[in-house]
Amino acid sequence: MNKQPMGLAVITGASSGIGAVYADRLARRGYDLLLVARNQERMADLAKKLVSETGGNVEILAAELTDSNHLAKLERILREDSRVTLLVNNAGVGATEPLLTSNVAAMSRMIALNVEALTRLTYAAVPGLVKRGYGAIINIGSIVAIAPELLNGVYGGTKAFVLGFSQSLRHELVNTGVKVQVVLPGATATNFWNSAGKPVEHLPPEIVMSAEDMVDAALAGFEQGEFVTIPALPDVEQWQSYESARQVLMPNLSRVEPAARYGIARAEV
Repeated sequence: MNKQPMGLAVITGASSGIGAVYADRLARRGYDLLLVARNQERMADLAKKLVSETGGNVEILAAELTDSNHLAKLERILREDSRVTLLVNNAGVGATEPLLTSNVAAMSRMIALNVEALTRLTYAAVPGLVKRGYGAIINIGSIVAIAPELLNGVYGGTKAFVLGFSQSLRHELVNTGVKVQVVLPGATATNFWNSAGKPVEHLPPEIVMSAEDMVDAALAGFEQGEFVTIPALPDVEQWQSYESARQVLMPNLSRVEPAARYGIARAEV
């Protein structure tokens, strides 16, 4: 298969589900891959399959990204390997149980993976991408970033961070040649739901998208230049209206005096 070299795509959470589909699709687009996940055996099987089918180069790194030593090893690769052109921050865990009945240690582990690991890996990758003037970061968020009432509150908070972090990062990287995309999937048919405490079979089938369709839509959005991609959203103007309302708010969020509705006389300085 003749492919144009695209550089090295690093994909976290790559042994199954959304990450494995990203691996398949990116390999077929001409990327070499570094697959990162805990399950080495599953990644090895996936790597063998992709090498056979695409002829590309696929490396694997078994890592638990909440382990500081494992995380540091991947950070070093992202800082030092000049082949890196794309980081897909996909690794994450979720929860469906209400906050007040959740285990706080499990919530801390969720924050460590969904927020801290994603942040550290992004900061490791971005300077090299900026120096080379080319590349991209794809952060996998969730619709709970804008609808936190739907699932566990800490999970929603971590995904709101992913969205806000991506918005700030995109602003900082304008005119550098480095692209940022944040993907906000709805319910997706992966093992996520089993580990989160609610098997996907218990969800209404009309709200559950296949991982293949989700990733294909996300990559179509990436190639079309979208910053925020919501694969299930039928009318993109709804997101555009939401974002426009946010932009209208921004100039009025910090002012010298309280809003008139509070009836507070301005303090003398």
